[in-house]
Amino acid sequence: MPFANFKVPAGSLDDRRKQEIVTRATELFVDVYGERARATTLVLVEEVTDGGWGIGGHVLTLAALGGSPED
Repeated sequence: MPFANFKVPAGSLDDRRKQEIVTRATELFVDVYGERARATTLVLVEEVTDGGWGIGGHVLTLAALGGSPED
């Protein structure tokens, strides 16, 4: 079963964007494995609590990134 796990900052994506991630990731696996992969492809979009992640030793927040849904 193909599996993709996307971790995104909480509140950074609306439902339409999450659906787009699921659709496009599924299509990528179908392109690689063929149509048989569509029914078993699992795509997980996990929202990480604001401030619950970091890069280079620095905690990041959505505000620090200057982001909001649809940016």
